[in-house]
Amino acid sequence: MKPGSQLTERQQKWFATVKANFEARTGRSLDAWLEIMKACPETARKPQQAWLKAEHGVGQNHASYILDAFNPAGGPGWDEPAELRAALWKDAGSLAILEALEAIASDVDGVISGQRKGYTSFSRAVQFAAMRPLKGGRALLGLKLEIDASARLSPAVRKESWSERLSAVVELDDAAAVDDEIARLFAAAAERG
Repeated sequence: MKPGSQLTERQQKWFATVKANFEARTGRSLDAWLEIMKACPETARKPQQAWLKAEHGVGQNHASYILDAFNPAGGPGWDEPAELRAALWKDAGSLAILEALEAIASDVDGVISGQRKGYTSFSRAVQFAAMRPLKGGRALLGLKLEIDASARLSPAVRKESWSERLSAVVELDDAAAVDDEIARLFAAAAERG
């Protein structure tokens, strides 16, 4: 977890707090956790994170902090948003959808877009929207809205890696689907956020 300029001020403070309180919250220094990780039987990130939780009671945020230090070459990090974006949005159709949503986002005051490994976030004080690519050149948009805000919205039924506050989702098949209705919903979610 490396805070960068793509985070809101609130998010930057939160990451700084995670880092500052790490040893007090986990009971060990980062160096001690790195030694413990050498005994982990798992080699992939998610199983390693699950192992830290199951074997040592480490929560997701602290586990991510440990794993970022343990596997520093595990792909682009938070401080490399262009590389994260290129790795995630490889499909031209999905990328066109993202670019259409970014055009809408640029018309909403105070929106900060941040790139994560699995999705692109949109925040003001807090995250109010996120989008990830889907197979076949499509994309899934999550919004901090009630599903009755539009007939196009569905409840989020799959646990996404983005904020659980994004309880409404809409699948977008192409860039043309990012229309006036999506612009209205995006702006409404920004106001709620």
